[in-house]
Amino acid sequence: MAAAVYQITGYKNTGKTTLMCRLIDYLSSRNRKVATIKHDGHQFEAEPAGVDTARHRASGAVWSAITSGERTAIVKEKSSSLEELIAEAPHDAFVLVEGFKMESYPKLVIVRREEDERLLAELSGVTAVVTWPGYRLQDNCIPAGAVLIEINDIDRIGDHIEQVGKEAVLRN
Repeated sequence: MAAAVYQITGYKNTGKTTLMCRLIDYLSSRNRKVATIKHDGHQFEAEPAGVDTARHRASGAVWSAITSGERTAIVKEKSSSLEELIAEAPHDAFVLVEGFKMESYPKLVIVRREEDERLLAELSGVTAVVTWPGYRLQDNCIPAGAVLIEINDIDRIGDHIEQVGKEAVLRN
C-alpha cells in the first residue's frame, strides 16, 4: 500500500486537474514523492494511432510496454480498479487520486456551483470542502468533521491532505 491516498473529487469543470497539479507542486516542494491516478469516464487513447505499442495492441496484445532511458509506459487492454492501481503505485509515494467519487478514501469535494453541493450529501469520507472565490455554500451542507477551504489556499489544502494522509497511514 502507498504511503497515503487522498482523493480530489468534484463534477466536470470544477478545477480538479488544476488543483491536482498545484498539490503535486506543493507536496513535491516538501520533498514528498507523489503518484497520481485519474479516473476517466470516457474511453481514452493514451497513444497516437500507428505508434508501435498501439500497433501491437491492435494486433491482439492485451498488455504492452515501452521503455526508454527516462520513462516506462504500460498499457493494458482491461479496466483496473482503484485498489489495483494503488497497489502498483510506489509504496513510498503520496497517491493523489482524481475522481473515483464513490471510493472510500479520504477526499475533498470541489464546489464551484450550487448544483455541485449535492455531492456533499452523496459521498463518504469527505474531509474537506473546497470552494471557488466568492462562492457561498448553503447552510448546513458541510459534512460533519470536514473543513471548508478556498480553492486558492494551496498551503492550507496541502497541509490538510498531508495531515489526513498521515493519520490514515497510522491507522493502517
